Parts: sequence; C-alpha cells; structure tokens
Amino acid sequence: MHSIERPVDPEAYRRVVGRFATGVAIVTTRLGGIDHAMTVNSFTSVSLEPLLVLFCAEKVARFHDVVLETRVWGVSVLPASMEDASRFFAHRGRPLNGQLTKWAHHRGHSGVALFDEAIATLECTTTDVHEGGDHSIVVGEVTAMGMPSEEAPLMYHEGRYKRL
Repeated sequence: MHSIERPVDPEAYRRVVGRFATGVAIVTTRLGGIDHAMTVNSFTSVSLEPLLVLFCAEKVARFHDVVLETRVWGVSVLPASMEDASRFFAHRGRPLNGQLTKWAHHRGHSGVALFDEAIATLECTTTDVHEGGDHSIVVGEVTAMGMPSEEAPLMYHEGRYKRL
C-alpha cells in the first residue's frame, strides 16, 4: 500500500500526539540570584551509562536562553496535588521575582530550586543541546536525585490534566 503525501495540519498533529499520556515536571535553573522555572511534559530518560535525561525548551521562551547559559538545571516531577504549580509555570511573562514562594522548595547541591512535594527530583548538568525545530533538545547528565513524595503523578493527556 502506498501512502499519499499530504501536508500535516498542526492542530491535527497536536491532537494525535496528545494521545500519548505524559507526566508533568517543572525544570528550574538559577542565574544571577534569580530563579527561572518552566513546566514541561517533554522530559525523558535517555541513558543509564552515563545517566542522561532530556527535556525540550521552546526557543522563544525566556527559560531557553537562561538554561543554555547556566548549563545546570533541576527537574521536579509533579504529583497530582501540584496541578496549580504546573499551570502557573506554563504561563508566559509571569514576574520572576518571588515566583517560587507559593510552593515549598529547597536548594539542591547545584543551587537550583527543587519542589519539596515532587515525587522525584533530579539535578543535571547539560552535556548536549540539539536542534529540534522550534525547540532545543537539552540533554543533561544526572548529578543528584531523590524521591521526596509517594503521591500519584500528575498526568497530561489530550490537552487536559489527569490523575491516575
């Protein structure tokens, strides 16, 4: 059977890939004493030797240039109870000062903010950055990790937050 080449509609594409349920995480970094954070669902394990993970950052997001400069970042995998944090850190243009104060957090070994209620945390150092269309694929080696909470994860599926 031959496939017929057709342009793929971006909205249809979003609906199709939205069928893949993902966890939700907040990636953080710190530059000049200012915390930066961004909600992601494009986070995944890459390798066990060495320990590598990746996330994707949209090139127009202010977080993008900052995390490429710092080369150090944290990942807080969110429990279902932190949907409000996920929504907040997904919004563009929010003020940077005090943005973390609503949620309990601590500093990891690298100085990045990690959320106390996260179900998993990782600290990473960037090893590679790859072009990915309108995003950069940021690969990092895991330098520290933890499992602070045993809650059920926050999920994202078909454009909506869901719970297990």
